[in-house]
Amino acid sequence: MLTPYQELTSRYPNHTARPVIGITGNFGDKGLELAEGYYRSIAAAGGIAVALPPMDDAAQVLGQLEGVDGILLSGGGDINPLLLGEEPLPQLGSVNPVRDSHELLLAKLAYDRGIPMLGICRGVQVLVAALGGTLHQDIKACMPDAELLKHSQQMPRFVASHTVSALPDSIVGKTLGTSIAVNSFHHQAVATPGPLLRVTATAPDGVIEAVESTDFKSVMGVQWHPECFILDNNPCMLPLFRHFVGEAESFRKAKVLHQRILTVDSHCDTAMQFDKDVNFQQRDPNLLVDAHKMSEGMLDAACMVAYLEQQGRSESELQAATDKAVGIINRLKAMVGATEGFSIALTKEDLLQNKFEGKKSVVLGIENGYALGKDLTNIRKFWDMGVRYLTLCHNGDNDLCDSARKSTQEHGGLSDFGRAAVEELNRTGMLIDLSHAAESTFYEVLERSARPVACTHSSARALCNHPRNLTDDQLRALAQQGGVAQVTFYAGFLREDEGATVDDAVRHILHMINVAGIDHVGLGSDFDGDGGVPGLASAADMVHLTRRLQAEGLTDDDLRKLWGANFLRVLFN
Repeated sequence: MLTPYQELTSRYPNHTARPVIGITGNFGDKGLELAEGYYRSIAAAGGIAVALPPMDDAAQVLGQLEGVDGILLSGGGDINPLLLGEEPLPQLGSVNPVRDSHELLLAKLAYDRGIPMLGICRGVQVLVAALGGTLHQDIKACMPDAELLKHSQQMPRFVASHTVSALPDSIVGKTLGTSIAVNSFHHQAVATPGPLLRVTATAPDGVIEAVESTDFKSVMGVQWHPECFILDNNPCMLPLFRHFVGEAESFRKAKVLHQRILTVDSHCDTAMQFDKDVNFQQRDPNLLVDAHKMSEGMLDAACMVAYLEQQGRSESELQAATDKAVGIINRLKAMVGATEGFSIALTKEDLLQNKFEGKKSVVLGIENGYALGKDLTNIRKFWDMGVRYLTLCHNGDNDLCDSARKSTQEHGGLSDFGRAAVEELNRTGMLIDLSHAAESTFYEVLERSARPVACTHSSARALCNHPRNLTDDQLRALAQQGGVAQVTFYAGFLREDEGATVDDAVRHILHMINVAGIDHVGLGSDFDGDGGVPGLASAADMVHLTRRLQAEGLTDDDLRKLWGANFLRVLFN
C-alpha cells in the first residue's frame, strides 16, 4: 500500500520534459499568426513553444497560465492608449484591443504567479503597462528635445542598425554584454518603468531598450527583436533566450515539486488584519496571505494564529484576553468556512486529504499563552475549538513564562503555572511554540516537555543578533530534543541593518540546516504580522523561494522536509 507521500509523487511524476513557453502572437483576419523567429529561438534554447491565442475570459487566461512554464510576449502593433487611461495622439498606429486586453491581463496574472516572462518590442511595453509603468505613444512626439536615432529600420530584420548600452549587473548585460548591436522596429517605447521594473539598457538617444524586475522576479523585456537574428543562422541573441528558458525550467521544477509535496507555512497573522475590512476570498492588497496568493504561490496550508498583545494581568484583563482569543478563533473559522476550496485541518490526515481534493488548509494556533489566563482548562477548551499550537508568550512576561523581549525575568524561566501548563499541553497534544520565549524559558521547556517543541517563526542569531532569534546552541538543543525551528521572513530578524531580501532568508535557512540538520528546520513566514521582504513578499512568492533553494542544491527530499514534513512531525506527534 502506498504512503500518502508516495501517492502524491505518483500523481505528479517528476518528469524531465522541457519547459513549455507560451508565446502571444498577432491576431487579425487570418486568426493567430506567430512569426518564425520566436518559436525557432525558443526551440534552439531548449524550450517547447506553444501559441497563446487572445482570450477575453479570465478563466481561459488562467487555464493558459496553468499549462506553461514561461511567457514570451511578442511584438506587433500599438497598444490602445484608452486601456492605459490616455487619449490617442495623431501618430498612433493600428491597434488590436482584443490582443491588448488579453496580454495585459496575462502579464499581470503571470507576474502574480511568478511565471518567468520575456517581453519583446511591443511585449516589453505590455509588461510595463501591466505592471504600473507608462509608455510613449510615439517617441518623436513624446521626446521632442531628443536627437533620435532611426528606430524603424528599412534593412532586413536580422541586421543590426544601432547599439544599446546595458548595465553590467543586468540580465542583458550578463548574457549579451554591455554594448549590444540590435535591430529596431518601433515608434512606441517605454516612458517610465514603474515600481516593479528597472531600466537596464538604453539607446544612445535615451530611448529605453530593456527593463527587468526590481523584486527578484524572472521578468525582463527588450525593445529590439532578438528573435530575428536566428533567421540568418546568427546565434548572437541565443544567450538571452537560453537564460529565459533556463528560468522557465527552474519554475517548472519548483512547480512540479509543489504539486508532489505538502507545503506548510507554520505562522501567519492574517487575523491581525481583520480591522482593515479585508476580504480573504479576494486578492486583497492588505493581506499577504489570502486565497489567491496561497494558490499563486502553491502553498497548501497556513497556520493562522489568534495573536494577543501582552497587556495587564488582573482577573478582568485575563478574562478579556481569553474572550478575545475565542472571538478571533471563531472569526478565523468563519472566514475559512466561507471560502470555497478551504478547510480547517485538525490532523495530518486532514491536510493530506485536502491536498488530494485540491483544497487549501488552515491550521489554527494561538500566539501568547496570555489567552489561558490562569485556567488550565482553557487548553482543552481551545483544543476542542481546533487550536493545535500555543505560543507560550509574546513580547513581555506573562503568567506562564519569561519573554525574550520586554522582560523583567520575573520567573527565571517558567512559573509554577507555566510548568503545569507544559504538562497539560503535552497531555492534550497541543504543540508548544517557543518563539518569543526567553532563553531561560526555552531551555526549561526543552527539559520538561515530554513532546518535541517548535519555534514557529524564529531565525538565526548568528546571522542577525536579535533576542528573538535562536543561537546555534539553541538550534542544536532543539534538534536533540526532536523539535523544529521555522525560519521567519521578518526583516528585522534577517538583518540588523535595513535592506533584508529573499537572499537573507536563504542565508538563514542554509545556516540553520547546517547547524540543526535538515530534519529540524522549516518555514514560518510571519506574513501579515510584519513578515515579508523583497523577493519573498507574500504567500504568492513561495514557489520563488523553492526555486532559490533548489538552485542552492537542496534535494526534493530536503525540500519536502523543510516545507512541512518536519513541522508536521512535531505538530501531530
